[in-house]
Amino acid sequence: MKEPLRFGRHMGKEFVSELIGTFFLVLIGCGAVKLGYSGPMVAVAFGGAVFIIILLSRKYSGAHINPAVSIAFTISGELEKSLLWKYICAQLIGALLAGIIIGNFGATNFAVSISWGIIIEIFITFVLMMSIYLTIWQTDNDLIVAIVVGVIVALLAFYFGEYTGASMNPARTFGPNIASNKMSNIPVYWAATSLGAIMAAVIANLRRNRMFDRH
Repeated sequence: MKEPLRFGRHMGKEFVSELIGTFFLVLIGCGAVKLGYSGPMVAVAFGGAVFIIILLSRKYSGAHINPAVSIAFTISGELEKSLLWKYICAQLIGALLAGIIIGNFGATNFAVSISWGIIIEIFITFVLMMSIYLTIWQTDNDLIVAIVVGVIVALLAFYFGEYTGASMNPARTFGPNIASNKMSNIPVYWAATSLGAIMAAVIANLRRNRMFDRH
């Protein structure tokens, strides 16, 4: 198993990478909503955006483009703890800028009860984060990581988008919901997506500790 990349140097480059990456994630995904594309095409837009962003920017910052991913990577050691807030600030700024450009489109809302919405967001963010871990445990190849994560995002958005918007990403909700003046849901999405990612990080740490004990 290759040791996954760890980021903590050249913070200026990483900050810009995360800001731009998250900006284009929201711009492309929510832009598809604004253009009136169907649910499946919106899912493809988000997945395709993730694919392109990972391919272009992973070498600079890890291409988290998602505070939940950064939180999980901090817990499991892929990101230095002192840099977490800088990553999150960059992601939120990027998402907000894109949300302002897109306007009143792409906000995430629950089409189910809040309890089911929370469960769905925890589950799909957990699946996304575990998919990321399972991939980077096997390879550091940017193309493979981009394909796997992009496909997973598209599939989860396709199957669960109609229920919660399939956020899986506090920044993806933050920018469009601020721009659309639908801010009441932001804390709920933040908590649910973060919890799903943290659960995956705990499993990742347990796996790493078990492998360490074997050696």
